[in-house]
Amino acid sequence: MPGNSFGQLFRITTCGESHGGGLGVIVDGCPPGLRISQEDIQHELDRRRPGQSALTTPRNEKDRIHILSGMSGGVTMGTPILLLAYNEDVKSQDYKELKKLFRPSHADYTYLAKYGLRDWHGSGRASARETLARVAAGAIAQKFLKEKLGITFTSYVEQVGSVHTSMDHEKVNRKLIDANIVRCPDEEAAKRMIRLIEKVKREKDSIGGAITGVIKNVPAGLGEPVFDKLPADLGKAMLSINAVKGFEIGSGFDGIKLKGSQHNDEFYKNKKGQIRTKTNHAGGVLGGISNGETIYFRVAFKPVATIGKKQNTVTAKGERTTVEAVGRHDPCVVPRAVPIVDAMSALVIMDHYLRHKAQNVRIKDQKL
Repeated sequence: MPGNSFGQLFRITTCGESHGGGLGVIVDGCPPGLRISQEDIQHELDRRRPGQSALTTPRNEKDRIHILSGMSGGVTMGTPILLLAYNEDVKSQDYKELKKLFRPSHADYTYLAKYGLRDWHGSGRASARETLARVAAGAIAQKFLKEKLGITFTSYVEQVGSVHTSMDHEKVNRKLIDANIVRCPDEEAAKRMIRLIEKVKREKDSIGGAITGVIKNVPAGLGEPVFDKLPADLGKAMLSINAVKGFEIGSGFDGIKLKGSQHNDEFYKNKKGQIRTKTNHAGGVLGGISNGETIYFRVAFKPVATIGKKQNTVTAKGERTTVEAVGRHDPCVVPRAVPIVDAMSALVIMDHYLRHKAQNVRIKDQKL
C-alpha cells in the first residue's frame, strides 16, 4: 500500500503538498482522556516552521494548526483526530522554469519514473513541508508519554559541517537547545555553527549536519525481538525524514573500534533496587528491546539540494542544460529538523508502548 501511513496501534496518515491547499494528518489510536490543546501542538510546530530565524527559509508560514475531530471538551475521545494547517505563503511562480528539467539531487526524476508525472510546484510530497504533519501528530504522542510515563525527547544539533560539540547528551535539556537559533546546547560550538551557515548562505550554497536524538525515562521492555526491533523502527522513522542519509544508535560506528570487553555494558542493582547498566554503549536497547537506560542515536542530514549556484543537469528529454535555483530555501536544514526528530521518536515510542500494553495483558486481568 502507498507509504503515507506510519505506526501500527498509534498510526498516522499524512496528506498535502508544499504548494497545495495545506497539510493534514489523521492520528488514529490515541487513547481517550488525554487533555490536548491547540497550543500544545502549536508549540512544536513553531519550532519547525519556516521564517523563524536568519538561518532558515524566509517563507512566512504561520503553520496555524486546526483540530477538526477526535476531541470533546479539550479531551481526546479515542476516535481519529484530524489536524490541518493551511498553506498561506505560496509562490509557485518561483518554480515554473523548473518544470521541464531535473534538479540535481532532487526527487524530480525519480517521481517521474514512479508516477509518470510530477508536481513541480515546490516538490509536492517530496518537500520537507510534509513534515509539518508529522510534528503535529508527534506533539500529541509527546504529551501523552510525558504525562503518563515521564518520557522526554531532547534532540539537538550535534554537528554542522565539520563543526561539532562533544557535550554529554545526558546534560542536555530543552532550555539549552532552544537558547540559540541553531539549536546546539553548546554555546561556543553554536556560534561557530552559525558563522559557518551564514558563510555558505552568502556563497549561495548549503551545508549538512547531524542531530543527536535523546529519549529519557523509557521503561524497559518496549520493542519486538525480530523485525520490529525498537532501533529498527527508530531507524526507519529517521530515514523517512527528508535529507536524512544516515542513522546510528548508541556507540554506532565508533563501536567497531572497541573490544567486546570495552563495549559490553555491565549490569548492577542501584539503591532503588533497579537493574541498570554501568555504561550505555548499547544506546538504551538490548536485543531490540529497551533496557531502561537513556536511548540516544545520531541522524545525518545531507546538504540541502536546492542552491543558488549554477549546476549542470538535463531536461526531461535528456538535453543538456543548467539550473540556478530561485525561491526560498534553508542553507542548512538541521536547526528546523530538531522538532521533526523529536516527533518521529515520540511516534515510535508511543506505538511500541501501546503494543507492549496490548501484548502483555495478564490473563487474570482479562474480563470478557
